[in-house]
Amino acid sequence: MRFAALALLAFIPACQADETVRAYGAAAREWTLVEINGQPFNASATLTFPDEDMIAGKAPCNRYSASMTVPYPWFEVGPILATKMACGDLRKETEYFTILRQMTLSEVLGDVLILSTPEGKNMVFKADG
Repeated sequence: MRFAALALLAFIPACQADETVRAYGAAAREWTLVEINGQPFNASATLTFPDEDMIAGKAPCNRYSASMTVPYPWFEVGPILATKMACGDLRKETEYFTILRQMTLSEVLGDVLILSTPEGKNMVFKADG
């Protein structure tokens, strides 16, 4: 009986595989935002997937992180935690965070990551090298 319980406990972590966008081509890359809703994004913002339940990056002014645990192709971020540095691009940073929180779908196509909503809003990111 004891052996059966130990065998079951050993199997449980294997059942908890990463099912987020990270596991479907987004991991180990830095994604740079190139456009929002078909318009060029004229500031610097990046997105990474450092852990299976987290996103992080650099917005136009501040570094940020948030939880992200929904399975691919869904995309949903938790509350965004960011540093509090001021810069001339705070308006762009607010736009970036506002739209990032609205995204509900993700798609990885080689070196392109597209986040979108059913209403047609989207963010297009390109991977580093």
